[in-house]
Amino acid sequence: MESIVKFLEKGQPYFDKVSKNIYLQAIKDGFLAAMPIILSSSVFLLISTLPGVVATVGGFTLPDWWNVDVVNFCNKVYNFTMGVVGIMVAGTTASALTGSKNRRMPAGKAINATSTMVAAMCAMLILAVTQTSAKIDGADVSVFFTDNMGTKGLLSSFVAAFATVNIYAFCIKRDITIKLPKEVPGAIAQNFRDIFAFSFSILFVAVIDVICRTCLAVPFANVISTLVSPLFAAADSYAGLALIWFMIPLFWFMGIHGPSVVKPALNAALFGNITTNLATLQAGGHPALALTENFGNYIGELGGTGATFIVPIIFLLFMRSKQLKAVGKASIVPVAFAVNEPLLFGAPMILNPYMLIPFVAAGCVNVSVAKFFIDNVGMNGFSFVVPWATPAPIGIFITTNFQLIALVFVAIIILLDAIIYLPFLKAYDKLLCDQEAERAAELGLESDGAASIAANASAPAVEQATASVETTVAAADSKPVADQPEPAADASAKKDVDGLKVLVLCAGAGTSAMLANAIKEGAAQTGENIASSAGAYGQHTAIMDQYDVIVLAPQVRSYYNDMKADTGLATNNDRVRARPTLMPDLRQRLANHSAAELAAIFEKHGLPFAPISRPEQLLDDPHLNATGGLADITLPDGERAGQTARTTLLPLAMDGQRLGVRLQPPVLGQHTADLMQELGYTPEQVQALQQAGAVA
Repeated sequence: MESIVKFLEKGQPYFDKVSKNIYLQAIKDGFLAAMPIILSSSVFLLISTLPGVVATVGGFTLPDWWNVDVVNFCNKVYNFTMGVVGIMVAGTTASALTGSKNRRMPAGKAINATSTMVAAMCAMLILAVTQTSAKIDGADVSVFFTDNMGTKGLLSSFVAAFATVNIYAFCIKRDITIKLPKEVPGAIAQNFRDIFAFSFSILFVAVIDVICRTCLAVPFANVISTLVSPLFAAADSYAGLALIWFMIPLFWFMGIHGPSVVKPALNAALFGNITTNLATLQAGGHPALALTENFGNYIGELGGTGATFIVPIIFLLFMRSKQLKAVGKASIVPVAFAVNEPLLFGAPMILNPYMLIPFVAAGCVNVSVAKFFIDNVGMNGFSFVVPWATPAPIGIFITTNFQLIALVFVAIIILLDAIIYLPFLKAYDKLLCDQEAERAAELGLESDGAASIAANASAPAVEQATASVETTVAAADSKPVADQPEPAADASAKKDVDGLKVLVLCAGAGTSAMLANAIKEGAAQTGENIASSAGAYGQHTAIMDQYDVIVLAPQVRSYYNDMKADTGLATNNDRVRARPTLMPDLRQRLANHSAAELAAIFEKHGLPFAPISRPEQLLDDPHLNATGGLADITLPDGERAGQTARTTLLPLAMDGQRLGVRLQPPVLGQHTADLMQELGYTPEQVQALQQAGAVA
């Protein structure tokens, strides 16, 4: 197992690179932005299917007004939300990709995210929608076939978004635009600047659409579906499903958010299959497609990646190690709601050689059993989308249209997961217990006492394996973006009226919400004035300037450098450009602290500073004296004539040498004649003024 772990560690930089691909990120963030549409529409869909459920399960019929009026209303809401989600995803994906592209654009050039969003939505409609005409009441009326405006058109959405943003970037980099006089308001000028980029984007997808319809007699959306349908069919097989939910936990085992790497390539199938299953269900058939969005959430990732639903229960019931019992107690509730990061990083599961096999095997077994139940036992494939944090047994029961056989299936996979995990957990537990006993012997304590101490410590057996993760996690979680002080230290320095504002980010909202709540509770208990909020990475760019500290959850630690770039304060030049807004903020933050308090904080964090309140104090400043910033001069006159004094030098160096004193201070009147002559006076006039006492 150690050789496997070492191999995975070597490949981690490559996997990190894949997970940070801007196009995969854009798909993920685009779907995340559209998730309210998907979830809310699913509620209406569930209501519309209620008559069939109660007739099948309860054996009675709902009133006609419900079967007709309520059902029709819910179907209308669903059709105008989920039915057009493809258009929305085109826009949200384009907006997300624009943000990534802008961070790579030349200085002074930026893509308008609103414009790319609109252009991508228009482009998607061109690629996906078929227009024809029909006779209605004797008049020719344009008719639009909207089948591909929803999940069936998602691939068209991605193509439209990617093409649009790249064309915009091409035009803006090369100044292919309409330039208006500077007197034109910025909002109007921006619209004109985007005309060429918008037109070229629409023209590009229109050409693609014409070629598809001319050569193949189908819209572009159908061409893509046809080409990749064998891939989707393979993905819905036993081998395909097992491979998917082998790769997701494998990435997670290395500390990389697996779903962010694997699922973007499957989104079209995940949501398209739901639509197909729903149509089959409404037609009275058996929904037979396994690969859907909630299939992974509730089955492949039962309780979170690694199918860890049963693991906290095993910790509490069968483990003797105080460490594992403590982790089980802390994680059992979050894991029930599919938030298993406390378990992943607390046990730990990540990069723990004892956990590798069950962590990747449990999900593979679960999806294979689910596929068997769908194909052979009559369990429905999932036809609805329910929030991912719904406890899996409940979610499976709902999304299978309330089948009792689904509950039997749940019991079977939980039992199988327990069988898979138990031997490995027992071996790990024995190791921890032995280590706890050794520590007890070293400290001269009873074993229970030692176990209690060990419960709060990492196990030496996995210290080496987890070192790389723990180090980077600590860096990501403790260091705010933009090279600010650590949150803990900074908290004591921010007793201003508004308090310290903290934003916690993770791949979704599970871990960030837990940590944000923990920060709030800790602040309330200690009396600190701290406000914390949770968010998902990719949705932070518009609000990050509202926070003092940004904390990255472990699964998004690889985005730390990108986050620093997002702040606009990553380099000294960035901070100089931000002085108009940065200096007032600093004055407000520092106003309530003495010079001694600030000096202690700056010294602790290695920040250059000089505690100067009067100009003459510069002469005693240790930094200037240590760096050669002061030089001796000879006083020419006065009470101290001929004595030596010190002066500050310019902070400039040439060829590694600081510029020294060019001239000694002049005596009174030494340069009068030169200066007067430069002003236009003749030597005779200067002499006359001196004799008259007008000048020295």
